[in-house]
Amino acid sequence: MDQATDLIQPEKDNTKSEHLTDYLIEAIVQGEIAPGSKISEPNLARQFQVSRGPLREALMRLEGLGLIERIPHVGARVIALSYEKLIELYAVREALEGMAARLAARYITSAELMRLEALLDKHARHLHHIEGASYFHQHGDFDFHYCIIKASRNQQLIRLLCDELYHLLRMFRYQSPRAHSQPEEALGEHQFILKAIRERDEELAEMLMRRHIAGSRKLIEAHMLSEQGEQA
Repeated sequence: MDQATDLIQPEKDNTKSEHLTDYLIEAIVQGEIAPGSKISEPNLARQFQVSRGPLREALMRLEGLGLIERIPHVGARVIALSYEKLIELYAVREALEGMAARLAARYITSAELMRLEALLDKHARHLHHIEGASYFHQHGDFDFHYCIIKASRNQQLIRLLCDELYHLLRMFRYQSPRAHSQPEEALGEHQFILKAIRERDEELAEMLMRRHIAGSRKLIEAHMLSEQGEQA
């Protein structure tokens, strides 16, 4: 094998690993691969016609995102989100996204404000034409929270919230019962948060974001207590 081929092959493997990572993220988030499912490397390698190298690299990325976990003597499994884990996740979000909203009020640009206003206008127009829960299925640049975090300009916050915790949150949004979903209230709260950010009111932006996320956490806690009462 000549030197040019040596350089091309790793690039192909990297591309395969990235594509496989993206596919597996969406399959896990949307529940196509069920929570708690065992990950079979031989089956995935056959299904996607990739060698074990790119596959293991993809699985390492998924493990880094918290979507799979390795259990001794069992192997890799898709994470199962318990209520306890979700409450922990929302407690972290409340603190970090509150800080992100404060910083966004300080650093957001006029162009970013215009994009966020257009985004919420679009959400408002479509909210009553689609199933309400799908409002929470937005991701990336179409996710209000994601855009606020990016506008904070704080790379540590962006890494923690948009990489390490982001897909766990999306997984919950897709797979949670409708009892957790109040899309009209969420949209209204988003509009108030954006107003505070537009007015450069850092303290109010942080308070509203924290209150917004705390409200979601309380819904989860209430549903958890209700289920525990039914099982008692």
